[in-house]
Amino acid sequence: MTTSKHLDGNVLTPHGWIAGSLLFGNRVDSIAGTACKPAGNSGNYILPGFIDLHVHGGGGKDLMDGGDAAAVIARMHARHGTTSLLATTMTAPMADLERALSAIGGYCDSREPGAARVLGVHLEGPYINPGKLGAQPDYAQTASFTEILRLNKLAPLKLITIAPEVEGHQHLVRELVQAGMRVQIGHTNGNYDDGVAALQQGASGFTHLFNAMTVFHHREPGMVGAALGHADYAEIIPDLLHVHPGAIRAALRAIPRLYCVTDSTSASGMPDGEYMLGRQQVYKCMGGVRLADGTFAGSTLTMDQALRNLVGLGLELADASRRVSTYAADHLGLRERGRLDIGSYADVVVLDRQLKLKDVYVEGEKIDLNDA
Repeated sequence: MTTSKHLDGNVLTPHGWIAGSLLFGNRVDSIAGTACKPAGNSGNYILPGFIDLHVHGGGGKDLMDGGDAAAVIARMHARHGTTSLLATTMTAPMADLERALSAIGGYCDSREPGAARVLGVHLEGPYINPGKLGAQPDYAQTASFTEILRLNKLAPLKLITIAPEVEGHQHLVRELVQAGMRVQIGHTNGNYDDGVAALQQGASGFTHLFNAMTVFHHREPGMVGAALGHADYAEIIPDLLHVHPGAIRAALRAIPRLYCVTDSTSASGMPDGEYMLGRQQVYKCMGGVRLADGTFAGSTLTMDQALRNLVGLGLELADASRRVSTYAADHLGLRERGRLDIGSYADVVVLDRQLKLKDVYVEGEKIDLNDA
């Protein structure tokens, strides 16, 4: 049984800021205090834990490694405030995918102490366009509903990236949505009409907006135009390398529930050097991760830095918080995560006035931020 804990400070609730205290076990028991504007006091910020729906690795491990990779990665990201995540796969031969999903599936059934909750899988490949691989290895293939259901038995597929212009994929989008899975558009050479059609079929978001998709032009708006014109949700990598701050600002104006992901790799939390991203060798240098030819290959971003980057772009802290927690939870239909409300999971981050992490709680368990 989890011992009750309490935190004092500026608590961000779904109804606004409260200057007071948060009482919780593994779920939030009560929030007491008065409505406030945090600028009027010197208390810590108490926010919902971060939710990252696009995580390939961290701490030197890649999820395609199988074995204990998910455990190592979930512990590393918890130390940066991520309280729940989706384990994200790479495009790979089916045998590699099956091995990775089998390891992840076993980890989803429980949560190790000191680690973030792995909610399930983001299947980023192999159902993408071979002409828009980005840093994905060249194992793209056409999707099969039967095959996806088989993979879902190995690990719960919560999010699937699809290139909708590939023959048969438009119809498949509706089948997957009807089966309870969420579909994102990504790694695509599709045009504006392909994107709008996929949204009409039930696709609900876009994978790393702007990256690995057809660009916006005023006479050919491309997949980016479909997102900016019609999307309610889309993920974006706010490391300030993958997307220019000006493009982030444009997306913030256009997409109501734009949310942040790290697209983190095994190089996250590690020194500069050579690492693996699925079957690809990547290089961490100057804050980024690239293939040998210079192509961006995921990132080393963590969600606490993503929050600080958003605030640095001019967002109010409450808005930035929603984009690193609440909107991702909403996208997956998780009403008990991504918010501090009575009965929600006690996924909590405590930040000082400079937005540096002081404490992290995953389902009420305090995480040791110094655990290597």
